[in-house]
Amino acid sequence: MNVRTRTSYAVAGIATLAVLGLSACSSDTGTGSDSTTGSQAEDTMTDDSTSDGMTDDSTEGSDDMAADPAANLVGPGCAAYAEQVPDGAGSITGMSTDPVGVAASNNPLLTTLTAAVSGELNPDVNLVDTLNGDEFTVFAPVDDAFAKIDAATLESLKTDSDTLTKILTYHVVPGQLTPDQVVGEHETVEGGTVEVTGSGDELMVNDAAVVCGGVMTQNATVYLVDSVLMPTM
Repeated sequence: MNVRTRTSYAVAGIATLAVLGLSACSSDTGTGSDSTTGSQAEDTMTDDSTSDGMTDDSTEGSDDMAADPAANLVGPGCAAYAEQVPDGAGSITGMSTDPVGVAASNNPLLTTLTAAVSGELNPDVNLVDTLNGDEFTVFAPVDDAFAKIDAATLESLKTDSDTLTKILTYHVVPGQLTPDQVVGEHETVEGGTVEVTGSGDELMVNDAAVVCGGVMTQNATVYLVDSVLMPTM
């Protein structure tokens, strides 16, 4: 056999081996891809499961309230509130869809507070944009709370902008505090401190009783209280 013939056989043999090798690699690659895909899917599920678990632990309270705005309500007046305002924008569910300034304006229990923060009581005091612009905890005196203030004092607030602003901002604490976080002493936007004591349906804010707390809005947690909180003047 001459050199040319041997070379031809060798080339043919290499070509055959190459074809067989490619077939085998193709088969192995397909199997490997499936295996890799399965492994990646398992890893992804594991990561998602771990991530979900961490998220559930850290945001369980807020998730519950997002799913059900009434999930964490506290206070002896919540049932009466729900009965008085069972649906609509001023209801417990309705308030959760609006920023706090808007939500309060829709609540029939908070008409005097709404007038005070919106410029209706005093044209020089309008805090709606401020209240809607960040996350807050708001201690909101109901209308009956303002009725406890003597008429002359309330009348003076129509022109005393500094005092009205001081009183209103004393009812606001930065950040959203859920009922399981709210007990303790907190610095207000006014600069003074309020102290929340008690537990469950017997929460107090200074000397004011919480009528219904843990009411959610888009950006704030609201505690309806039965008295106007007075800062140090």
